Amino acid sequence: MKHASPSLPDRLPFTVPGLLAGFRACAPVALGVGVYGVLFGLLARQKGLSWLEAQSMSLLIFAGASQLISLDLWGPELPVLSLIATTFIVNLRHVLMGAALSPQLMRLSGRQAYGSLFFMTDESWAVALARWAEDRRRAAGSDGAFLLGAGLAVYCFWNASTALGHLLVRGLDDPARYGLDFAFTAVFTALLVGLKPRRADVLPLAAAVAAALAVARFCPGKWYILAGAMAGGLTAAFLPEPQNAGDDR
Repeated sequence: MKHASPSLPDRLPFTVPGLLAGFRACAPVALGVGVYGVLFGLLARQKGLSWLEAQSMSLLIFAGASQLISLDLWGPELPVLSLIATTFIVNLRHVLMGAALSPQLMRLSGRQAYGSLFFMTDESWAVALARWAEDRRRAAGSDGAFLLGAGLAVYCFWNASTALGHLLVRGLDDPARYGLDFAFTAVFTALLVGLKPRRADVLPLAAAVAAALAVARFCPGKWYILAGAMAGGLTAAFLPEPQNAGDDR
């Protein structure tokens, strides 16, 4: 039987040291994000986007997967409805990500929570989720600014690498030849290891993989992302609680 969580204060502190801790914790992962930031800048230039256009997308939209998907659809006649629908589907996973962080976000002011969520990425979400879960296990105090700091680390590296890829990288007509197309997979594999999956996570992970592969096989577009997220989340929600603390490892 799980031990009851310690009582939590109504509000989380939101401090500069907490922000800096989040930045430092996410910086190694953000370096990996920089690899496909270079790829985005390079591909944006090949698609005919100016540096200002590509950089504005990274500064204002700041959604790596959606930005790369938009380049796949980019052309003289931009399919606006398809672009909107595809990016909407891809980003629906953020609903589940926000729900996973809601116990902490609900203890921040609206400005702190929504400001942090603008900068939230898959990488900063995973780092913050792991840190806050560790704080809870140790009955230690958490800092609400950790998520913002982690997101700012990714934001800085993503924008710097966009400029690097667009302005400086030349002669890479086929990025896959140099393994840059594997950067996404490598970063997300590292994030999964960092989250320290438990035995109880095996079935949700298997359900997510199976659903994603099945939907990718039979449905066009990016629906497999939402299908995997929903299958894994629902499986975890309906699993029984571990019978003892050892089962939760």
